[in-house]
Amino acid sequence: MQRILEAAGLTEVTTCPLGGGTYNSVFRVSAREGEFVLKIAPDAPPGLTYERHLMRTEAMFCRLGSAVAPVPEVVYADDTALLATCLPGEPLFGRSDVDRPQVRRELGAAVRAVHGITGPGFGYPQLGLHETWTGAFFGMFDAVRADAERFGVDLPTTDLTRHAKAFDEVERPALVHFDLWDGNVLAGTGLTGLVDGERAFWGDPVAEFVSLALFGEIEDDPDFLDSYRFEFTDSARVRLAAYQAYLYSIMLTERVPRGSTDEGFERLVRDALGRALGVLA
Repeated sequence: MQRILEAAGLTEVTTCPLGGGTYNSVFRVSAREGEFVLKIAPDAPPGLTYERHLMRTEAMFCRLGSAVAPVPEVVYADDTALLATCLPGEPLFGRSDVDRPQVRRELGAAVRAVHGITGPGFGYPQLGLHETWTGAFFGMFDAVRADAERFGVDLPTTDLTRHAKAFDEVERPALVHFDLWDGNVLAGTGLTGLVDGERAFWGDPVAEFVSLALFGEIEDDPDFLDSYRFEFTDSARVRLAAYQAYLYSIMLTERVPRGSTDEGFERLVRDALGRALGVLA
């Protein structure tokens, strides 16, 4: 940690751990130069296939996203650590002291701005990019299925190839955060931040709607959708169900390397996965 703080040129530093991280160690850093957040990658090897060089991906997301939305700015980054500006506000999760419809409207505009950023290809930047979204996403899904088999997790499966034409419609690789549940959305009197972009990829903006309505349906959130200015088509609904199945498969599989034993949470995720697969069937 000291090496990173010195490299960033911070002085008169105090640090304290922050809760909420399930993968990296996270610290609040107070210095003469301001308030920052420091994330340090675990020493253990990555659990899932995509969990490689996540610091590099989050630094990319911050550098690009902070130009168009309330995203932390990078102060220092390498393959094991990220030091970024600390944004005001608190996570939206569980809050009753905010104007939620207003925050969701502001969130819709901010996410649309992030999705306006176009990448050089499709997929996870740390794993190598693909020329098509269909090829990238099918490979992403195959990887989590292989991870599940490696960790002994029983996942129901589906044949995505029969829906290939729906994925072929995605021709522009947009910057997708893919972890914008309420815990990663900061708010004060309004929206103040989108944080924890380590799971970002270049792909279909519709994929963002999974975590934005975790265990629910984004079509039940007119404040967000009206601000984002999105209207669903049948093919977009098929793709959304596939992205739900993908995220819930990740959430079930990662429980093993992270040592989670919460059976109630597992049932919640499996039920959501079953609903998504039902749409695809």
